[in-house]
Amino acid sequence: MNFKIGIGYDVHALQEGLDFWLGGVKIEHNKGCLAYSDGDVLIHAICDALLGAANLRDIGYNFPDTDNKYKGIDSCILLQKSLELIKDKGYKIVNVDSVILLQTPKLKDYIPLMKQKLASVMKIDIEDISIKASTTEKLGFVGREEGIAAQAVVLITK
Repeated sequence: MNFKIGIGYDVHALQEGLDFWLGGVKIEHNKGCLAYSDGDVLIHAICDALLGAANLRDIGYNFPDTDNKYKGIDSCILLQKSLELIKDKGYKIVNVDSVILLQTPKLKDYIPLMKQKLASVMKIDIEDISIKASTTEKLGFVGREEGIAAQAVVLITK
């Protein structure tokens, strides 16, 4: 078997009054991500990891913010398109491991919903998706609640 590993990272500023989408799930919070798309940092990190593993560059290259068709787009659509790109090269997902860096709100009750949503979009078993959440102990832009970051690692196979 031919295995490839990819890593993805995304960060967005948080702003009051915007919807907050994470892992394809709307999170109840007074802030949301300031972004060209819906700002779902978890999905963006997964897309970058998938695209990188298949040597297909990154999310900004494949879905540029200079193209109006991506303005406000649901990141689940970007994930589906990323999956199509890796599938065209003969790859499929083995597993996804990810971490979200966010001071508030706490995400433990949302993680099962995110895993269900992502498993559905990626058409993989829920047990092949790991989502962890961590604060930065009030340090940096995450700790000051100015932004959110996510990192993902994927294993794909041909």
